[in-house]
Amino acid sequence: MGFTIGGIRGTKETRPGVRRRGRSTSDCTAVAEYTGLWGWDVAPGARAAAGNCSCGSARCTSPGAHPLGFAPGVPAGATLDEVTAAWSQTPGAAVLLAVGRSFDVIDIAEAAGRLALVRLERMGIPLGPVTVTPKGRAQFFVAPGAAAELPELLYRMGWDDAGLDLRGLGPGTHITAPPSDLAGLGPVQWLRPPTLETAAGPPQARLLLGTLAYTSHRAAS
Repeated sequence: MGFTIGGIRGTKETRPGVRRRGRSTSDCTAVAEYTGLWGWDVAPGARAAAGNCSCGSARCTSPGAHPLGFAPGVPAGATLDEVTAAWSQTPGAAVLLAVGRSFDVIDIAEAAGRLALVRLERMGIPLGPVTVTPKGRAQFFVAPGAAAELPELLYRMGWDDAGLDLRGLGPGTHITAPPSDLAGLGPVQWLRPPTLETAAGPPQARLLLGTLAYTSHRAAS
């Protein structure tokens, strides 16, 4: 079954031509880099425009921010040819990264995340990739298992009752990856792009969490 933008007619995304082919090529290149170079699992995702999701469901609770139920994911290790063949079945799909196998994510308000990133870099703390979304969120890639450990880690650090604007994302969740847009609001971008070292071995959450909690608390104050 092929993917189209379905009920989102009249948008630029539905128009065939060079721009769409160029975007599809860019998407395939990005997906092949994620699977073949960084070793991440990728899933074709829905897109949204004017609040409507391309999945076609009027009751969609996450317009433009979830995997397409009918489309299989592209596993880590897939080559460019394999990615191109898979993505041709879902033209126009957003690029989503599966969380929980190679990395978990700590999601925090963008302003607090940017401040934490500067502080962590100055301290020489090892960091993984970091994205920023058009919803004003920064997403720090950390070692798998962080989402499950987060409440206990915050408790041990004395931040468990601080009402922090941060959360852990683990197995069963996906995040939108560059160059795709999120929910029709704009593209996701890298604050700190992946490298061979950081993609294969993102840092333990405990190394970042104290600083993330502090900047989140400071932003809220």
